[in-house]
Amino acid sequence: MRYIAILLFISFFIQSHAQIMVPVTWSSETKQVSNNEFDLIFTAAIDDEWNIYSQFVGDGGPIPTSLIFEKGDHFELIGEAKEEGEFKEGMDPIFEINVKKFFKKAVFTQRVKVLDAGTPIKLEIEFMACDNEKCLPPTVEEFSISPQAVAVESESDKKEGQDATLEFQVEEPIVSMDNLDSDISINPPGDNKYPIQWDGSLQKLDNGNFVVNINALIKEGWYMYSQYLESDDGPIATEVIFEEIEGYELIGKTEEESPQRVKEYDNSFDMVLIKLKKSAVFSQEIKIEEGLNILKGEVFNQVCDERKCLTPSATSFLVDFVNNKVLVGSAAEAFKEDLEVVKDAGTMASIFGVQQPDIENPQGECGEAPEVMEQSSWWQIFVLGFLGGLVALLTPCVFPMIPLTVSFFTKAKNQTRRTGIVKAATYGFFIFLIYFLLSVPFHLVESIDSGILNTISTNPWLNIAFFLIFLFFAFSFFGYYELTLPSSWSNRASSAEGIGGIIGIFFMALTLALVSFSCTGPILGTLLAGALTADGGAWQLTMGMSGFGLALALPFALFAAFPGWMNSLPKSGGWLNTVKVVLGFVELALALKFLSNADLVKHWGILKLEPFLGLWIIIALGLGLYLFGKIKFPHDSPIKKLSLTRIILGAASIGFAIYLATGFIFDQKANSYRPLKLLSGFAPPACYSWFRPCDCPQDLNCFKDLKEGMAFAKKVNKPIIIDFTGYACVNCRKMEEHVWPEDVVYKILNDDYVLVSLYVDDRKPLPQEEQIPVENWRGQKKVLETYGEKWTHLQFTYFKNVSQPYYVLLSPDGTLLNKPVGYTPDKFEYANFLECGLNSFKDMNLLGEK
Repeated sequence: MRYIAILLFISFFIQSHAQIMVPVTWSSETKQVSNNEFDLIFTAAIDDEWNIYSQFVGDGGPIPTSLIFEKGDHFELIGEAKEEGEFKEGMDPIFEINVKKFFKKAVFTQRVKVLDAGTPIKLEIEFMACDNEKCLPPTVEEFSISPQAVAVESESDKKEGQDATLEFQVEEPIVSMDNLDSDISINPPGDNKYPIQWDGSLQKLDNGNFVVNINALIKEGWYMYSQYLESDDGPIATEVIFEEIEGYELIGKTEEESPQRVKEYDNSFDMVLIKLKKSAVFSQEIKIEEGLNILKGEVFNQVCDERKCLTPSATSFLVDFVNNKVLVGSAAEAFKEDLEVVKDAGTMASIFGVQQPDIENPQGECGEAPEVMEQSSWWQIFVLGFLGGLVALLTPCVFPMIPLTVSFFTKAKNQTRRTGIVKAATYGFFIFLIYFLLSVPFHLVESIDSGILNTISTNPWLNIAFFLIFLFFAFSFFGYYELTLPSSWSNRASSAEGIGGIIGIFFMALTLALVSFSCTGPILGTLLAGALTADGGAWQLTMGMSGFGLALALPFALFAAFPGWMNSLPKSGGWLNTVKVVLGFVELALALKFLSNADLVKHWGILKLEPFLGLWIIIALGLGLYLFGKIKFPHDSPIKKLSLTRIILGAASIGFAIYLATGFIFDQKANSYRPLKLLSGFAPPACYSWFRPCDCPQDLNCFKDLKEGMAFAKKVNKPIIIDFTGYACVNCRKMEEHVWPEDVVYKILNDDYVLVSLYVDDRKPLPQEEQIPVENWRGQKKVLETYGEKWTHLQFTYFKNVSQPYYVLLSPDGTLLNKPVGYTPDKFEYANFLECGLNSFKDMNLLGEK
């Protein structure tokens, strides 16, 4: 789940800030001047060649530095904020007015009278940073300060330098652990002065289950928070998280015990909270399946005292069911470090069931690398993104903005038509740039871990999250609520439009992106989800976002250049809401795809082919009835007469429902339902059925384990085709349902090969003897724990590839027959690949006989 949070955070961060440079850093302190009066001092450290502006700036200039206090009865402001530092006054080359600019360092001081010391003083500092060529968007720094008073005896004490200066805690403080036993190691978060020390224990119950105990020893004066807090607005609740693999079941919820579990008022968060003091034990009962020997997890918590809270931290733990122990913190990390990576070819062959083949010198020279197809898929998603952008143009959040914005640029006073066109084109470019930049963080994530997007795409909980998000999007499109970003974001962007020049145009584009989010957000979410669940990863997302941004941007530039075209635009009206509602039905159908992915990976069996097709038929019929005016939603206008467009689309929806119903036709040859080509990769596999289940696609005889497949191949003297696949792999389903059943392919697969399908997202735990430490494709040390991890490591180690589908042809003794291939939708090309491998195998047999 944390992957999801990270990804959403990065997207919204880029959308709201649209910049990465941070040339100004802030610090704060409080200085007591009397028993209840304090100076709040805020210091800006400014990078060379950069500046910020004074609090006092004339109209038409840059954003001034502002101290904005959150109102409350617990303090009073005394006078205005004072400013000092190294500054220059004069004409600004960017804004062309006289301004006061601070360089290197600026200090802002506000005196306050504290009426209630228990309530923190909260404020924001808004400022703009510029150099000689450009300005960054206005930035806001947030502060929460709790001045602590000390007795002030006399004025003379203050004159002699006895002022009480209290530094506001910005970085994580270091606390002394002198009162703790020195022979106990402190585990998280890697600091031996952390106020909590951890250990763990494992208890086996009479019913065969286990109880995992995570123990916390808390330093005197410190406390952590319960798992069960009544509000999300306060501190971080303690959470015990177990890794998401198959082979175990949590029984009940995690219990917590503490000798001082108290419910009391918390000054820091201004609410009543449950605190755990001195020590705490978190206990979780677990039922495990045979073969699960190691289970990992982490404890996420926050620790505080009466004056401050430390940064929330995650502490790793490892449950060793074989040796009946729980390792926590550094001990768990040391366990992984102590493992000796297995690289011995003999050991790897015994685990995988085959020796590593010579991939540089296959028996035959036919076959081709699949990378050529990847570039093609990038342009396909670019086109899909472009089409998505065109659809977004027809929504009520964007369409009415086109003539208004174009008129603003082309009909402004005191400017030529050429200048208006240039400004409109610049506006369009910035729209494109904003959506392009949304994909940049995913490249950063992928550069840290090249397989992370593929890994999280098969995560069942990520797919469930997308399912819920798409449901949320769908009902927003239906008009039951509006999906909007915080108004403060758009307000700040809109207020910056008055800066003028190219910066003002940029903020106009940013304002459009923010205020149109209720319509564009669901479409962008579809692009994001599609990229994460495809092999193209971050580059596919970049192409999709670029296509989307280009489609949104083009009308503003084109209509500015050819204003007469605007006369042909339809007038805004009820049809715009109809577009939104239609998109709502589409989002509803797509939501089921992600629930289906999770169901396939976890083998829940709740959304097999029959209920999936049934729900899609209901959605298609519902869309048809809506277009024919039989169903209405909150913002629909009365329909006096059905338009030709509604009649055509309504008939198409009913026709699509009938087409879906043909998916229940039984295919005698495949011994399963007939696959629907239009839904290839969207619907569950034809074999994943309640009434017509089958173990292998097209009723082929297949193996799910390479050792078993190799043994059978030797027995019948046939070559092997290794099918690296995945339960949530779209292109894998396309190959199985539309290429394999073709006669030219099916006959070879069925008669001449032994099929071995290896699922890289299979989360079933490996037997203990196969759970070996290896070095994965990222150069990291890892223990193979599931069958999916085993097959992924096999594919990368032996064949230097981690994408699916991926097809490898081997002889029974493990010789590579030809070059492996990836997704190959052309049936003749794929048949040639199989024929080539078969001919190479026959040549080997002839040589053997000689």
